[in-house]
Amino acid sequence: MIGKLTDEERALALADLPQWTPVSDPDGISRRFTFTDFVGAFGFMTRVAIMAEKADHHPEWSNVYNRVDIILTTHDAGGLSQRDIDLAKAIDGLAE
Repeated sequence: MIGKLTDEERALALADLPQWTPVSDPDGISRRFTFTDFVGAFGFMTRVAIMAEKADHHPEWSNVYNRVDIILTTHDAGGLSQRDIDLAKAIDGLAE
C-alpha cells in the first residue's frame, strides 16, 4: 500500500508543481485548466482519462464548458501520495 506524504515530502513535491494548490477536503491538490471551448476541455479530459486508467489512479474532477477542475488524492493512503504527484506531473505534460 502506498503511504501518505509527510509534510516535508509534500512541500518538496509541491515546489515542482507551482500551478497545483493544496486542498484539505479531501487532503490533496487541485488545479483548474481552462481551454478555448468545450471540445478542447473534453479532449483534454479524454487524454487524462486514458492515462489515469493505465496508472489505475483516477482524479476527482468536474467540467463546465471550457473549464476542467481536478483534485488528486489517494483515498487508500488517506491523503496526498506520490501517485498524486506523479499523475499531476503527467497531467501538466498533457496541458502544455
